[in-house]
Amino acid sequence: MVLVSIKCPDCNSEDIKKNGKDKTGKQRYLCCNSNCTRRTFITEYVQNGRLKKVKDKVVEMALNGSGIRDTARVLKISPNTVLNELKKNEILLKKLT
Repeated sequence: MVLVSIKCPDCNSEDIKKNGKDKTGKQRYLCCNSNCTRRTFITEYVQNGRLKKVKDKVVEMALNGSGIRDTARVLKISPNTVLNELKKNEILLKKLT
């Protein structure tokens, strides 16, 4: 039997509980740290657009002047995902420009 240490992707806390399975059968986890911004997570996402590092890259590419279709092509995600992420970060983008 192998024990794998699971850490929260946001706060790196090891205070984690299992939280059922998603519709594809992957294990969901619940972060029990009260200061964490993320409550549930999966260790391996199928869709790249759900990864925090990809979302951060979308904002970074927008600040550097990349277009929506160019960003989607480079990151291998949907242009709709790029648009939705930029809409969520609209306030951040206005402060930086």
